[in-house]
Amino acid sequence: MSNTFGYTFAVSTFGESHGPVVGCVVDGCPPGLRMVDAGIQAELDRRRPGSSQYVTQRAEADRAVIMSGVFRGATTGAPIALVIRSTDQRSSDYRGIRHAFRPGHADYPYHAKYNHRDYRGGGRASARLTAPVVAAGAIAKAYLTWAHGARIRGCMMRVGTRRARYAHWCYVRSNPFSSCDARASGTAAQCMLRALLHGSSVGATVVVWAEGLPAGLGDPLYAKLSSSLAHGIMSVNAVKAVRIGLTGMEACGYRGDMLTQHGFLSNRLGGIAGGLSTGQDIVAAIALKPTPSSCNYRRSTSRAGLSVFMRTRGRHDPCVGMRAPPVLEAIAALCAADASLKYRASISGHRIPSQHPASYLY
Repeated sequence: MSNTFGYTFAVSTFGESHGPVVGCVVDGCPPGLRMVDAGIQAELDRRRPGSSQYVTQRAEADRAVIMSGVFRGATTGAPIALVIRSTDQRSSDYRGIRHAFRPGHADYPYHAKYNHRDYRGGGRASARLTAPVVAAGAIAKAYLTWAHGARIRGCMMRVGTRRARYAHWCYVRSNPFSSCDARASGTAAQCMLRALLHGSSVGATVVVWAEGLPAGLGDPLYAKLSSSLAHGIMSVNAVKAVRIGLTGMEACGYRGDMLTQHGFLSNRLGGIAGGLSTGQDIVAAIALKPTPSSCNYRRSTSRAGLSVFMRTRGRHDPCVGMRAPPVLEAIAALCAADASLKYRASISGHRIPSQHPASYLY
């Protein structure tokens, strides 16, 4: 089982949904980075369950405890170990699926591969394991801000069939849906309440925006920044598609970006060309499927191969898109931090070029 993400800036996670703790080990963080516990906790609070009536009511404080790698508020260069205790598990809610598989969940393929699975909340396949990813991403964000002045933000652009029409970043943190459109939040509330009432769920689209990253991050041909970013994003629970830039599957109908002595005239490629960052804002849109755990009876099969009708008890999000932005921001930050450290190593002893695109033309 692969539990490590990244190479130069590497993160290994551990724990299960209903285990005593979840956590991570961050290896490769440079020394001297000022670490503020409040910064990590602020990111975890954005992802924390029970934060509103529209998300799972599992009451976890998600308090991160730094075990190593930080001394007197600064990183030492040693591995940083983080632990988050779980205090509100209800494993009894999952007894009904001990011998049956939830449709759309990882239950069946896990059993098919390992012939043994932790049915309590999904074990390693649970979105609970995104908590240590967010904590690690907070460290990566701090590094990117220190090294490049970069900023990474995310918001929910679509829930079900309802799409936000305007993007106002100042509004994202002031509503429980992480929506960037004040008008769309009312529609999102109705959609969530309807899903909760009927015991169902809806999908969502989240956009992640990274600004301030330098040109040249990534390694052609087989370690492109775009492929690393897509790999990381597709590793997040419920993600079914990722589009980098404004074109996606409709790329055949668009012209390429143009570059003049004053810089780029457009950003249809989403800040990545040839697998390398261009210095423009990196934009990625991510599609998330509806939550597979449902209170309604659905047809499935048991471990014995018998046809059964089953439902999932417990506390679940009607839409994972509400708590997904900090998770996807964290993944983008981890990818960028990994690429940044590799970039610095590859140009060691050489002058770092200007970040203005026009400087490469003359």
